[in-house]
Amino acid sequence: MSTYSYLALEPTGSRAKGELDADNADAVSDLLRQRGMIPLSVDLKRAAWNLEIKLFERVKARDMVIFSRQFATMISSGMTVLRALSVLELQTENDKFKEVLAQVRTDVEGGASLSEAMEQHPRVFSRLFVALVHAGEIGGILEDALERAADQLEKDDKLRRAVKSALIYPSVVISFALIVVLALVAFLVPVFAGVLEDFNSKLPAITQITVSMSDAVTGYWWAGLIVIAATVFGVRQYVRTEQGRRNKDKLFLKLPLKIGTIVQKVAIARWSRTFGTLAAAGVPLLHAVEITGRTSGNSVIEDAMADVAESIRRGGTIAAPLREAPVFPPMVSHMVGVGEETGDLDSMLSKVADFYEDEVDAAVKALMSILEPVLIVVIGAAVGFIVISMYLPLFAVYDSIK
Repeated sequence: MSTYSYLALEPTGSRAKGELDADNADAVSDLLRQRGMIPLSVDLKRAAWNLEIKLFERVKARDMVIFSRQFATMISSGMTVLRALSVLELQTENDKFKEVLAQVRTDVEGGASLSEAMEQHPRVFSRLFVALVHAGEIGGILEDALERAADQLEKDDKLRRAVKSALIYPSVVISFALIVVLALVAFLVPVFAGVLEDFNSKLPAITQITVSMSDAVTGYWWAGLIVIAATVFGVRQYVRTEQGRRNKDKLFLKLPLKIGTIVQKVAIARWSRTFGTLAAAGVPLLHAVEITGRTSGNSVIEDAMADVAESIRRGGTIAAPLREAPVFPPMVSHMVGVGEETGDLDSMLSKVADFYEDEVDAAVKALMSILEPVLIVVIGAAVGFIVISMYLPLFAVYDSIK
C-alpha cells in the first residue's frame, strides 16, 4: 500500500487537498467518489530524494514535439481536450512534465482555456507555443496549431544541435591544450628551473616569464581559481542586466573568424521561422511581431521588431523598418516586402528560414575549416614557447663551457 496525494472537488464546489493510503490511484479515486467528492488529480507521494532529483529534471524539446504531435492526433480524431490531456499525462515518462500536464488539466477543468492554463508554466510552454495554441482555439484549428508548434520545435532543436555539435571539436581540443600547457608549467618547468638555479646564470626574458608563470600556477593556484570564479560570476551577473544583455548580443554579432556571421544567420533563421509560423497560424500581425521580438533571443532583433510594431501601428509596412536594421541583409527585407504585396508573407518567411538554416550549416563547416589550422598554430606556439624558454639557458651554459 502506498500514500497518494489528491486534489478533489467537494459537493459544495470547493477544492480539497489531502493524502490517502491505497493500493493504486484508481482505489483513491473510488474512495473519493464514495465520499461524494470528484477527484481532479491523484498522484503518488514521492520520497524526498525523488523530489530532489526532480528539481534537476527539465522538459526537453523532444518531449514537447512528441506531446504536440500526439495532442494534435487526439484532437483531430474527435477526442476532447480534457481526455487528451489525461491520456498524455498518463503516458509521459518525464515526471516534471507529468506534473505540469496535471496542473494544466486541473486548470482547464476549472474553466480556464488551454492557452491560459499553459501560460502559467512559462518554463515548459514558451510564449510562441502559447500564442499558437491561443490562435488555434480562436480559429477552431487547434490540431493544426499544435502541428505547427511541433514543426517549429523540431526546426529549432535541429538548428541548436547543429551549432552545438560544431562546437564539440574545438572545445575538446582547447580543453586538452590547456591541460597540456598547465601540466608543462606545473611539473616540467619547476624541474628545469631547479637545474638552472645551480648555474647561477641570468635567465633570458622568455625563460623568466615561463618560470614566473610556473611559480604563479604552483604557488598561487587557489588565487587563480578565485579570479576565474569571480570573473565568471561577474560576467554572468552583468549579462543578466538589460544593458549587459544588449552588449553581449552586439558583441556576438561582431566576433571574428566568421563566428559573428553564424550568430547572425542563426538569429535570422529563428526569427523568420517563428514569424512565419505565427503568421500562418492566424495570430494577429501586431501580436505576432511582438512575440517574435521577445522570443528571438537577440536584443538587436528585438529592437528591430519594436520598430516594425511601431510601423504597423502607423499603418506602415514590415519591410521598411527591416531595411533600416543592419542585422537584416537586403534579401530579407525584399522577400518580406514581396510577401506583404502578394499576401503570402508566411510562405516568404518560411523560404527565408529554409535558406538561412542551410546557410548556417555551410557557415559552420567553413568555420571548422578555419578553426582547425588556427588551433594547431595556437597550441604549437604555446608549447613551443615553453620548450624554447627552457632550452635557451641550457644553450647559453653550453656555450660558456666551451
